[in-house]
Amino acid sequence: MMKAAKGFTLIELLIVMVIVGLLASLVGPQMFGKVDDSRVQTAQTQMRMLETSISTYRLDLGAFPANLDLLVASDNERWQGPYFPEDIPVDPWGNDYVYKMPGEEDRPYTLKSLGPDSQESEDDIYLRK
Repeated sequence: MMKAAKGFTLIELLIVMVIVGLLASLVGPQMFGKVDDSRVQTAQTQMRMLETSISTYRLDLGAFPANLDLLVASDNERWQGPYFPEDIPVDPWGNDYVYKMPGEEDRPYTLKSLGPDSQESEDDIYLRK
């Protein structure tokens, strides 16, 4: 009597690969969308932290900082920092946050991330109050 061969046939392997491919095509885009959403949330959280540091700097020195590096180190005698606990972070896409003083739209300053395309465009992320 012959023993039956153990293992999978080529057809069975192909069917499993097709099923895995279909599942990946359905779940993959949703997962990548979550990654983008989490990057936006991270940028907004970091900008809130920077905004708090900028406000504290202003309370101590009576003016907004000329640049974000002044939140970490300054030679001003009234400076009571550091106002940010570590080096100024980069955004989740690896770019420096954009800080302009005076700001856009008659605001005292503008703080934003350039977003995924790393250039000024409609996908920039602003901290909105």
